[in-house]
Amino acid sequence: MSDKRTLYIISASTLAVLLLFFLLPGELSGRIATVAGLAIAASLTHLFVKKRSILSINKGQILLLMTVIALLSLVLLYVSGLFVGFIRNPYARASFLWSRALPIAITVVLTEYLRYAIRSQHDRIADVLSYLICVSAEALALGNVTYISSHSRFMDFVGMVLFPALVSNILYHYLSRRYGMLPNIVYRLILSLYLFIIPVRSALPDAILAFAKVIIPILIYAFIDALYEKKRTYALKRQSKLATALTVVCILILGSLVMLISNQFRFGALVIATPSMTGELNVGDIAIFEQHDDFTVQEGQVIVFEKDGAVVVHRVVDIQTINGRTRYYTKGDANDDLDAGFLYRSDIVGHVDCKVPLLGYPTIWFRSLFT
Repeated sequence: MSDKRTLYIISASTLAVLLLFFLLPGELSGRIATVAGLAIAASLTHLFVKKRSILSINKGQILLLMTVIALLSLVLLYVSGLFVGFIRNPYARASFLWSRALPIAITVVLTEYLRYAIRSQHDRIADVLSYLICVSAEALALGNVTYISSHSRFMDFVGMVLFPALVSNILYHYLSRRYGMLPNIVYRLILSLYLFIIPVRSALPDAILAFAKVIIPILIYAFIDALYEKKRTYALKRQSKLATALTVVCILILGSLVMLISNQFRFGALVIATPSMTGELNVGDIAIFEQHDDFTVQEGQVIVFEKDGAVVVHRVVDIQTINGRTRYYTKGDANDDLDAGFLYRSDIVGHVDCKVPLLGYPTIWFRSLFT
């Protein structure tokens, strides 16, 4: 059997097994199965795939650089806690060192060995398979797939685990091909295991942390590429500048979307999923709202408020002051009756400024898969 065929069989089989592990019940069983599957794949690769070394004069420098970047990222994360506060870290317990930290650490080492061994073969199909293997293994190690039982949890998994894994593994693939597996191992272990050691963490919203997990690998890639990779022709330089400009634009767009969706800043976004405001806000529209504590609520305004654990977008139709407290009465434009009860100012999140028609339909469709 040729080396290429052996490589394809091991890679494809490993990916298929990892995808099957997503169906396993229980978070711990999924992690243990992932470690076992990767260990078998790494052993087979070591035995049957021809070894090829990667030559680079900058291996030591990149290893040091990735270590410094990882430590600096942690420092900046905890410095942010001085502004947004700190919360207790529920993962910094001895039991989690064995049930979570150890499987994650082993998964990191095994995936980086597999990535290095497969990438060094310089085969495009195997490269793609190894990328999918590493993304799947990271998603299994860091995300609780059995937790996905609703649309919101599915979106949490995609935003907090899957999408960052897709982006970061592009960086890891790039580094592995040029500088070996050690820079990736050290960088990933530092950023994966600190959570099980330090008893407190920054209170930054999850959406901001997910955004950082996407942006930091992009910035590292651009920095190392500019510092160590020489462009040979003017055409490549022009392509590089265009790629840089597009990357900056994408980062700005993605950052703006994260700020809106997280609802942690002055402006937020909500998808309209019911027809109660048809005419002003139709099903599938995205309502952009402004939230701050000092705005004056006026009759006729379309506001965002919380009621019975739900976020609602309706219009203020009456304002009354009773016993010194102001009450706000609301109604959906397409509803016949007023909303039950009334609101106080503390119930109101903000007021709607504008809308983006129809772009919320993908979210509604995803949500329907879980109902």
